[in-house]
Amino acid sequence: MAKKMSVLDWIAFVLLVVGGLNWGLVGLFQLDLVQTILGSIPILVSAVYVLVGLAALYMIYNAAMKK
Repeated sequence: MAKKMSVLDWIAFVLLVVGGLNWGLVGLFQLDLVQTILGSIPILVSAVYVLVGLAALYMIYNAAMKK
């Protein structure tokens, strides 16, 4: 039986999708969408990247605990 996703799971999922799509755009078109949208506020750009990284760590931990 599948476990319902918590709010934290959904937030991490959305951040990983944003990060994945951003890296796809960087790889295909050299377009960093996060930088393009938030470039005028460097602290927000850094915050988004840190949050995406934390979301990845959370999902790794979460996957490892679901044995």
